[in-house]
Amino acid sequence: MTVKKIDGVVLTQMILTGAHHLTNNAKKIDALNVFPVPDGDTGTNMNLSMTSGASEVKKLNSNHASDVANAFSKGLLMGARGNSGVILSQIFRGFAKGMEKKDSVTTDDLAVAIDAGVKTAYKAVMKPVEGTILTVAKDAAKEAVLIAKDEKDIIVMMEKVLAEAKASLKRTPDLLPVLKEVGVVDSGGQGLVTIYEGFLAALKGEELPESETTEAEMEEMVNAEHHKAQDFMDTSEIVFGYCTEFMVRFDEEKLAKTPYNEDEFRNELSELGDSLLVVSDEEIVKVHVHSETPGTCINLGHRYGSLIKVKVENMREQHTAIVGEKAKNVTPVEMKEYAIVTVAMGKGIKALLESLGASVVIEGGQTMNPSTQDITDAIKKANAKNILVLPNNKNIRMAADQAAELAEENVAVVPTTTIPQGISAMLAFHPDLDIKTNSQAMDEARKQVKTGQVTYAVRDTQIDGITIKNGNFMGIEDGKIKATHPEKQEAVKLLLKEMITEDDEILTILYGEDVTSEEVDELVSYIEESYEDIEIEVHRGDQPIYSYILSVE
Repeated sequence: MTVKKIDGVVLTQMILTGAHHLTNNAKKIDALNVFPVPDGDTGTNMNLSMTSGASEVKKLNSNHASDVANAFSKGLLMGARGNSGVILSQIFRGFAKGMEKKDSVTTDDLAVAIDAGVKTAYKAVMKPVEGTILTVAKDAAKEAVLIAKDEKDIIVMMEKVLAEAKASLKRTPDLLPVLKEVGVVDSGGQGLVTIYEGFLAALKGEELPESETTEAEMEEMVNAEHHKAQDFMDTSEIVFGYCTEFMVRFDEEKLAKTPYNEDEFRNELSELGDSLLVVSDEEIVKVHVHSETPGTCINLGHRYGSLIKVKVENMREQHTAIVGEKAKNVTPVEMKEYAIVTVAMGKGIKALLESLGASVVIEGGQTMNPSTQDITDAIKKANAKNILVLPNNKNIRMAADQAAELAEENVAVVPTTTIPQGISAMLAFHPDLDIKTNSQAMDEARKQVKTGQVTYAVRDTQIDGITIKNGNFMGIEDGKIKATHPEKQEAVKLLLKEMITEDDEILTILYGEDVTSEEVDELVSYIEESYEDIEIEVHRGDQPIYSYILSVE
């Protein structure tokens, strides 16, 4: 069997099969998480992100490869969860750009698209780390470009691309020492290999094992990812009311007067609205933006050439028709000056953050990273001119950054990676300061706190010179395992011994849903006896997975 071209129908089948195969293997990918904690969720995040992209493709009825790739990219972008999901969305965002205007693709076209995906993903990551999904994607792309020079059969090409991706995956422990120490390959890289396996199976017409997750369960997850905007807002909350789309064919005379730069053009348009998409090649630029001044947006584009397609729709009227409202009866909702959006699990922690001034607390964190869409919805719900987003988890940071880019409000992300950092940052907030000064002060405050966490191991392993047994408790300080013990109370005491120094003054304890009041009292008595100069604050966090979350300042 030989395949020399892929159209939208075949690409759709590749995407759906890749998503299906990832679903089958999500739990196995989760198990590759370096730390033996029960929140290893790379597979889950990639699966939910991929499912969101596949859902958009299912809605499409097109045999054009570029249409399918763009729909896939859109779904991935809005459903992206965690760092692995966001990076995956960027890989296929570039992939879609590489297929722009292609009804069907050859091996040459496919190689260009795969390579474009890698370049886009590397640009999206502030400090790329080798030995991760990025490396696997890069090595596979190099192989694709090399093979495409002589090979015209896409099946043969994808076989070799997959083989190189697998070889690159095996090399990840040589590039990232922590992988070698634990004895695993990179989980994100394994996820990408799994997707490529699905792509190849679809090209060959091969069957893959049935999913452990039922179709109904997957549909429920997809629905959770794609809440319609009208379910969360009324017409008066639409800030940028005109969906504006136009295309400009470049004109050499106009370009001589006003040279075109995609980044500068995108930045200009971002000042006028949200939901911005700018895609350009040598001949045209295509723009989609929601704005209150569509004419201004179109005029900016008109500087570079002739308008060939223009469409402006009033989204307020569309929304009114959808929800059955009468626009004349809508009372405008006044926007607050400031709002803080943050992420947490546990009703006690949620209540604590709200008492400190959080406007919206997104339920999420370990094992359940909110998507870009979830954070975007929370930003809208906050209804403020200036919004500070605190992700409180390193695996939510990229989704928060992506949501901030999509938001029409003035949004700043304070890069908090733990709940204690989030609390410390919120205490540094001052409503009379501008958002830039506030975000800088909050960022500085979150750096001053040490975070401790106590949870249980989900497998035997050895890391950082510590031997850990399945089921034992671990004490983790700022991401590094410092202690382990079969007993929960002993584990937290060993962790405190590692964390507290003579310069520290305040210890805050957030205890989880598995901790009894007797255990809390016993721990407090121990601390009072062992650390006389430490002031202790105790809060019932009710968080899952982590028995104790500690803050030391």
